[in-house]
Amino acid sequence: MLESHSTPAGGKLPPGMVLGPDGKPCKVCTGFKAWTKEHSKKAPKSHSKATASAGAASAAAGAIATSAEPSEKSLPRDCPADVERLGRHTWTFLHTTASYFPPSPSLAQKSSMLSLLTSLPTLYPCSSCADELGSYMKSHPPKEAVEGGRSTLERWLCEVHNEVNERLGKEAFNCDNVGQRWRDGWEDGRCD
Repeated sequence: MLESHSTPAGGKLPPGMVLGPDGKPCKVCTGFKAWTKEHSKKAPKSHSKATASAGAASAAAGAIATSAEPSEKSLPRDCPADVERLGRHTWTFLHTTASYFPPSPSLAQKSSMLSLLTSLPTLYPCSSCADELGSYMKSHPPKEAVEGGRSTLERWLCEVHNEVNERLGKEAFNCDNVGQRWRDGWEDGRCD
């Protein structure tokens, strides 16, 4: 994901805030912590007493269930996804789908998988993430990986994910372990 640190008019954006294609702050492209820092100054929306009470209880439950530390802000489970949640769930879906792709797919399965992958740069809600993926796919097209079946698709997707992790300063994943991570479970039995 590319982060924008200034607006088209030259104004500075808060750290972590990303602009969407419309030039406005993009909620799904921005992490919850950065978004709440920018928007905490705004007055909360008014709700009916029942809605506010239910919303507060739900938000509290989500915060408890997702927060590692009480002082750390976390996105309640019942809120729209931020860039981190969207990314985690998308990677889970894509890796799991690749790991259950047939070793020798039919023409229809190949066509469907290729359509899924090539639609992401157009349809993915985070526009900067989608643009980065589109650029990667131009130099590393998924067609050959899809044609090769499960193992080549798993490897290709792992390499895409590692390229994103590298850009974000995260640790790379050992692509030799994709089957254990996304389909079979770890050899030590902790997933059984």
